[in-house]
Amino acid sequence: MEIRLERILCPLDFSEFSARAFDYAQSLARHYRCSLLIEHVVQPMVSAYPAYIDPEVVEKVSQGLRRYAEDELRAFLKSHSRNGMQVESLLREGEVTDTILATAEARAVDLIVMGTHGRHGLDRWLVGSVTEKVLRKARCPVLTVCKPVHDFVSPEEKPDPVHLSRLVVAVDFSACSERAVRYAVSLAGAYDAELSLLHVLEDFPPSKDLPAVTAEAVHQLEGLLTQAERTACATKTRLRVGKPYEEIVRYARELDADLIVTGVRGRNALDLALFGSTTQRVIEQGPCPVLAVHL
Repeated sequence: MEIRLERILCPLDFSEFSARAFDYAQSLARHYRCSLLIEHVVQPMVSAYPAYIDPEVVEKVSQGLRRYAEDELRAFLKSHSRNGMQVESLLREGEVTDTILATAEARAVDLIVMGTHGRHGLDRWLVGSVTEKVLRKARCPVLTVCKPVHDFVSPEEKPDPVHLSRLVVAVDFSACSERAVRYAVSLAGAYDAELSLLHVLEDFPPSKDLPAVTAEAVHQLEGLLTQAERTACATKTRLRVGKPYEEIVRYARELDADLIVTGVRGRNALDLALFGSTTQRVIEQGPCPVLAVHL
Protein backbone atom coordinates (compact mmCIF):
# COMPACT_ATOMS: atom_id res chain seq x y z
CA MET A 1 0.00 0.00 0.00
CA GLU A 2 1.49 3.30 -1.10
CA ILE A 3 1.13 6.13 1.42
CA ARG A 4 0.15 9.44 -0.11
CA LEU A 5 -0.30 12.66 1.83
CA GLU A 6 -2.09 15.44 -0.02
CA ARG A 7 -3.45 17.56 2.85
CA ILE A 8 -2.18 18.02 6.41
CA LEU A 9 -4.17 19.81 9.11
CA CYS A 10 -2.41 21.42 12.07
CA PRO A 11 -4.79 22.81 14.74
CA LEU A 12 -3.28 25.70 16.71
CA ASP A 13 -3.96 27.23 20.10
CA PHE A 14 -0.84 29.47 19.94
CA SER A 15 0.88 27.56 22.76
CA GLU A 16 4.52 26.47 22.53
CA PHE A 17 3.29 22.94 21.91
CA SER A 18 1.20 23.82 18.87
CA ALA A 19 4.16 25.89 17.60
CA ARG A 20 6.33 22.78 17.81
CA ALA A 21 3.63 20.74 16.08
CA PHE A 22 3.58 23.34 13.30
CA ASP A 23 7.29 22.74 12.69
CA TYR A 24 6.58 19.05 12.23
CA ALA A 25 3.62 19.75 9.97
CA GLN A 26 5.68 22.07 7.75
CA SER A 27 8.45 19.51 7.41
CA LEU A 28 6.04 16.72 6.47
CA ALA A 29 4.25 18.97 3.98
CA ARG A 30 7.60 19.80 2.40
CA HIS A 31 8.77 16.18 2.19
CA TYR A 32 5.48 14.92 0.79
CA ARG A 33 4.89 18.03 -1.33
CA CYS A 34 1.37 18.40 -0.02
CA SER A 35 -0.80 21.29 1.11
CA LEU A 36 -0.83 22.45 4.73
CA LEU A 37 -3.84 23.85 6.57
CA ILE A 38 -3.67 25.47 9.99
CA GLU A 39 -6.79 26.06 12.03
CA HIS A 40 -7.61 28.01 15.16
CA VAL A 41 -11.00 27.50 16.76
CA VAL A 42 -12.66 30.27 18.76
CA GLN A 43 -15.11 28.91 21.29
CA PRO A 44 -18.37 30.89 21.16
CA MET A 45 -19.08 33.27 24.02
CA VAL A 46 -22.16 32.05 25.85
CA SER A 47 -23.60 33.78 28.89
CA ALA A 48 -24.56 31.59 31.81
CA TYR A 49 -27.12 34.26 32.78
CA PRO A 50 -28.78 35.41 29.53
CA ALA A 51 -31.51 37.28 31.41
CA TYR A 52 -28.88 39.24 33.36
CA ILE A 53 -26.28 40.04 30.69
CA ASP A 54 -27.31 41.98 27.61
CA PRO A 55 -26.90 39.84 24.43
CA GLU A 56 -25.24 42.84 22.76
CA VAL A 57 -22.50 42.71 25.41
CA VAL A 58 -21.96 39.02 24.70
CA GLU A 59 -21.77 39.73 20.96
CA LYS A 60 -19.24 42.52 21.48
CA VAL A 61 -17.05 40.23 23.56
CA SER A 62 -17.32 37.53 20.88
CA GLN A 63 -16.30 39.99 18.18
CA GLY A 64 -13.34 41.04 20.29
CA LEU A 65 -12.27 37.41 20.68
CA ARG A 66 -12.45 36.87 16.92
CA ARG A 67 -10.39 39.98 16.21
CA TYR A 68 -7.84 38.91 18.81
CA ALA A 69 -7.64 35.42 17.25
CA GLU A 70 -7.16 36.93 13.78
CA ASP A 71 -4.27 39.05 15.04
CA GLU A 72 -2.71 36.09 16.85
CA LEU A 73 -3.01 33.89 13.78
CA ARG A 74 -1.26 36.46 11.57
CA ALA A 75 1.48 36.96 14.16
CA PHE A 76 1.93 33.21 14.58
CA LEU A 77 2.36 32.65 10.84
CA LYS A 78 4.82 35.53 10.58
CA SER A 79 6.93 34.15 13.44
CA HIS A 80 6.81 30.43 12.67
CA SER A 81 6.47 29.95 8.92
CA ARG A 82 9.68 28.67 7.38
CA ASN A 83 11.19 29.82 4.11
CA GLY A 84 8.20 30.53 1.95
CA MET A 85 6.05 27.60 3.01
CA GLN A 86 2.57 28.16 1.59
CA VAL A 87 0.00 27.71 4.34
CA GLU A 88 -3.76 28.09 4.26
CA SER A 89 -5.09 29.47 7.54
CA LEU A 90 -8.59 28.83 8.85
CA LEU A 91 -10.35 30.63 11.69
CA ARG A 92 -13.47 28.83 12.89
CA GLU A 93 -15.94 29.27 15.69
CA GLY A 94 -17.44 26.36 17.61
CA GLU A 95 -16.66 23.50 19.95
CA VAL A 96 -12.96 22.79 19.45
CA THR A 97 -12.89 19.01 18.94
CA ASP A 98 -15.99 18.87 16.75
CA THR A 99 -14.73 21.74 14.61
CA ILE A 100 -11.31 20.14 14.06
CA LEU A 101 -12.90 16.82 13.11
CA ALA A 102 -15.42 18.53 10.81
CA THR A 103 -12.63 20.38 9.02
CA ALA A 104 -10.64 17.17 8.63
CA GLU A 105 -13.67 15.46 7.06
CA ALA A 106 -14.72 18.36 4.85
CA ARG A 107 -11.21 18.93 3.49
CA ALA A 108 -10.37 15.22 3.16
CA VAL A 109 -7.32 15.62 5.37
CA ASP A 110 -4.76 12.78 5.29
CA LEU A 111 -2.96 13.62 8.54
CA ILE A 112 -3.61 15.73 11.63
CA VAL A 113 -0.58 17.11 13.50
CA MET A 114 -1.18 18.59 16.95
CA GLY A 115 0.42 19.22 20.32
CA THR A 116 -0.69 17.35 23.42
CA HIS A 117 -0.55 20.36 25.73
CA GLY A 118 -3.41 22.23 24.18
CA ARG A 119 -6.16 24.52 25.33
CA HIS A 120 -7.11 22.46 28.39
CA GLY A 121 -3.60 21.57 29.45
CA LEU A 122 -2.14 18.13 30.04
CA ASP A 123 -0.07 16.89 32.93
CA ARG A 124 0.00 13.14 32.89
CA TRP A 125 -3.37 12.01 31.63
CA LEU A 126 -4.91 12.87 28.29
CA VAL A 127 -8.47 12.06 29.36
CA GLY A 128 -10.79 14.93 28.50
CA SER A 129 -8.28 16.82 26.37
CA VAL A 130 -8.89 17.99 22.84
CA THR A 131 -6.02 15.85 21.55
CA GLU A 132 -7.33 12.69 23.19
CA LYS A 133 -10.79 13.23 21.68
CA VAL A 134 -9.34 13.85 18.23
CA LEU A 135 -7.23 10.69 18.55
CA ARG A 136 -10.32 8.64 19.33
CA LYS A 137 -12.55 10.04 16.61
CA ALA A 138 -10.36 11.07 13.68
CA ARG A 139 -10.59 8.98 10.53
CA CYS A 140 -7.02 9.75 9.53
CA PRO A 141 -3.68 9.27 11.32
CA VAL A 142 -2.84 11.74 14.08
CA LEU A 143 0.70 12.83 14.94
CA THR A 144 0.91 14.02 18.54
CA VAL A 145 3.74 16.26 19.67
CA CYS A 146 4.35 15.44 23.30
CA LYS A 147 6.17 17.09 26.19
CA PRO A 148 9.55 18.57 25.23
CA VAL A 149 11.59 15.65 26.56
CA HIS A 150 12.91 14.85 23.11
CA ASP A 151 11.89 15.69 19.58
CA PHE A 152 13.41 15.81 16.15
CA VAL A 153 13.10 19.54 15.58
CA SER A 154 16.38 21.45 15.51
CA PRO A 155 16.33 25.06 16.75
CA GLU A 156 18.55 26.24 13.92
CA GLU A 157 17.07 28.41 11.22
CA LYS A 158 17.16 26.05 8.26
CA PRO A 159 14.74 25.33 5.41
CA ASP A 160 13.80 22.12 7.20
CA PRO A 161 14.77 21.95 10.90
CA VAL A 162 13.32 18.47 11.33
CA HIS A 163 15.81 15.63 11.60
CA LEU A 164 14.10 12.25 11.71
CA SER A 165 16.83 9.64 12.03
CA ARG A 166 15.50 6.78 14.15
CA LEU A 167 11.94 5.53 13.92
CA VAL A 168 10.19 2.79 15.90
CA VAL A 169 7.00 1.09 14.76
CA ALA A 170 5.14 -1.05 17.31
CA VAL A 171 3.82 -4.26 15.77
CA ASP A 172 1.25 -6.68 17.22
CA PHE A 173 0.49 -8.31 13.82
CA SER A 174 -3.03 -6.90 13.73
CA ALA A 175 -4.35 -5.24 10.57
CA CYS A 176 -3.99 -1.78 12.13
CA SER A 177 -0.35 -2.34 13.08
CA GLU A 178 0.40 -3.60 9.57
CA ARG A 179 -1.07 -0.33 8.27
CA ALA A 180 1.16 1.52 10.74
CA VAL A 181 4.17 -0.30 9.25
CA ARG A 182 3.30 1.13 5.82
CA TYR A 183 3.30 4.66 7.21
CA ALA A 184 6.55 4.02 9.07
CA VAL A 185 8.23 2.69 5.93
CA SER A 186 7.05 5.73 3.98
CA LEU A 187 8.41 8.13 6.60
CA ALA A 188 11.70 6.27 6.86
CA GLY A 189 12.11 6.56 3.11
CA ALA A 190 11.17 10.24 3.04
CA TYR A 191 13.66 11.15 5.77
CA ASP A 192 16.29 8.49 5.03
CA ALA A 193 15.78 7.20 8.56
CA GLU A 194 16.54 3.92 10.29
CA LEU A 195 13.42 1.85 10.96
CA SER A 196 13.01 -0.55 13.89
CA LEU A 197 10.10 -2.99 13.94
CA LEU A 198 9.32 -3.81 17.57
CA HIS A 199 7.10 -6.64 18.80
CA VAL A 200 6.42 -7.20 22.49
CA LEU A 201 5.59 -10.67 23.82
CA GLU A 202 3.14 -10.19 26.67
CA ASP A 203 2.43 -12.76 29.42
CA PHE A 204 4.74 -15.35 27.89
CA PRO A 205 3.80 -18.82 29.28
CA PRO A 206 6.82 -20.58 30.87
CA SER A 207 5.74 -23.85 29.25
CA LYS A 208 6.30 -22.52 25.74
CA ASP A 209 9.55 -22.87 23.81
CA LEU A 210 10.98 -19.34 23.90
CA PRO A 211 13.51 -19.87 21.05
CA ALA A 212 10.78 -21.26 18.80
CA VAL A 213 8.34 -18.46 19.63
CA THR A 214 11.06 -15.87 19.14
CA ALA A 215 12.07 -17.32 15.78
CA GLU A 216 8.46 -17.30 14.60
CA ALA A 217 7.95 -13.69 15.72
CA VAL A 218 11.12 -12.56 13.95
CA HIS A 219 9.98 -14.37 10.82
CA GLN A 220 6.63 -12.59 11.00
CA LEU A 221 8.29 -9.22 11.51
CA GLU A 222 10.59 -9.70 8.56
CA GLY A 223 7.63 -10.79 6.44
CA LEU A 224 5.96 -7.40 6.94
CA LEU A 225 8.51 -5.74 4.65
CA THR A 226 9.00 -6.29 0.96
CA GLN A 227 12.47 -6.69 -0.47
CA ALA A 228 12.15 -3.24 -2.02
CA GLU A 229 11.28 -1.71 1.35
CA ARG A 230 14.21 -3.38 3.07
CA THR A 231 16.48 -2.03 0.34
CA ALA A 232 15.02 1.49 0.49
CA CYS A 233 15.84 2.08 4.16
CA ALA A 234 17.89 0.58 6.97
CA THR A 235 15.66 -1.75 8.98
CA LYS A 236 15.97 -4.01 11.99
CA THR A 237 13.64 -6.18 14.06
CA ARG A 238 13.46 -6.27 17.84
CA LEU A 239 11.59 -8.45 20.34
CA ARG A 240 10.83 -7.65 23.96
CA VAL A 241 8.93 -9.48 26.71
CA GLY A 242 6.68 -7.52 29.06
CA LYS A 243 3.86 -5.00 28.99
CA PRO A 244 3.65 -3.54 25.49
CA TYR A 245 3.52 0.16 26.40
CA GLU A 246 6.36 -0.16 28.92
CA GLU A 247 8.62 -1.95 26.46
CA ILE A 248 7.77 0.40 23.59
CA VAL A 249 8.63 3.42 25.73
CA ARG A 250 11.76 1.77 27.14
CA TYR A 251 13.06 0.78 23.71
CA ALA A 252 12.35 4.25 22.28
CA ARG A 253 14.38 5.78 25.12
CA GLU A 254 17.25 3.34 24.65
CA LEU A 255 17.30 4.01 20.92
CA ASP A 256 16.89 7.77 21.38
CA ALA A 257 14.09 7.47 18.85
CA ASP A 258 12.72 10.49 17.03
CA LEU A 259 9.25 9.07 16.39
CA ILE A 260 7.06 6.16 17.45
CA VAL A 261 4.45 4.82 15.03
CA THR A 262 1.63 2.68 16.39
CA GLY A 263 -1.66 1.33 15.12
CA VAL A 264 -5.00 2.19 16.72
CA ARG A 265 -7.84 -0.29 16.43
CA GLY A 266 -11.38 0.58 15.27
CA ARG A 267 -13.98 2.76 16.92
CA ASN A 268 -16.45 0.39 18.54
CA ALA A 269 -17.10 0.51 22.29
CA LEU A 270 -14.53 -2.15 23.18
CA ASP A 271 -11.84 -0.58 21.01
CA LEU A 272 -12.39 2.80 22.62
CA ALA A 273 -12.23 1.25 26.09
CA LEU A 274 -8.92 -0.39 25.20
CA PHE A 275 -7.49 2.73 23.55
CA GLY A 276 -5.74 3.85 26.72
CA SER A 277 -4.10 0.50 27.38
CA THR A 278 -1.22 0.98 24.94
CA THR A 279 -1.45 3.94 22.55
CA GLN A 280 -2.51 6.47 25.15
CA ARG A 281 0.18 5.42 27.62
CA VAL A 282 2.84 5.52 24.91
CA ILE A 283 1.77 9.08 24.09
CA GLU A 284 1.74 10.04 27.78
CA GLN A 285 5.05 8.45 28.74
CA GLY A 286 7.03 8.25 25.51
CA PRO A 287 10.17 10.34 24.94
CA CYS A 288 9.20 11.53 21.45
CA PRO A 289 6.23 12.29 19.20
CA VAL A 290 3.80 9.48 18.37
CA LEU A 291 1.99 8.82 15.09
CA ALA A 292 -1.26 6.94 15.75
CA VAL A 293 -2.56 5.20 12.64
CA HIS A 294 -6.20 4.12 12.46
CA LEU A 295 -7.36 1.11 10.50
